[in-house]
Amino acid sequence: MPRGAPGTEIGKHLQDVGFEYGVTTGRKRRCGWLDIPVLQYAGLLNGYSSINLTKLDVLNDLDEIKIGVAYQLRGEVLAPGCMPSTLHDLEQVEVVYESMPGWNCDITNCATFGELPTQAQAYVQRIEALLDTPVSWIGTGPGRTEMAINYE
Repeated sequence: MPRGAPGTEIGKHLQDVGFEYGVTTGRKRRCGWLDIPVLQYAGLLNGYSSINLTKLDVLNDLDEIKIGVAYQLRGEVLAPGCMPSTLHDLEQVEVVYESMPGWNCDITNCATFGELPTQAQAYVQRIEALLDTPVSWIGTGPGRTEMAINYE
């Protein structure tokens, strides 16, 4: 079972802390580490000029945070934004992860990028670099107003 998949420790943490359950059915949502190749592919299709990063606060208590930075198929790393063309090949993909240190503190009251802990800033900046797209809004808590602004 891949790391971050439902049924793993991190999947359960993300479900529970992030309240990732269906509103109508109560079914658990599938949770895992951020999947950069999927976001790169979506960016190629849609031409995003910026993105919103939600639920950053769900990572508050983690010592280590991983990012799925690439897909590897039969030993070969796929180019950024490249997706396997068949379900069979997608099934064979292995995710290449990069680890970053967590911030281990509450970010709920952070209203700007500069107020975030250094490790959270590094995480956001790494996502921006991998996607070549700025992150403009960062969800820092469960409420609608709990957002950090990341632009001037």
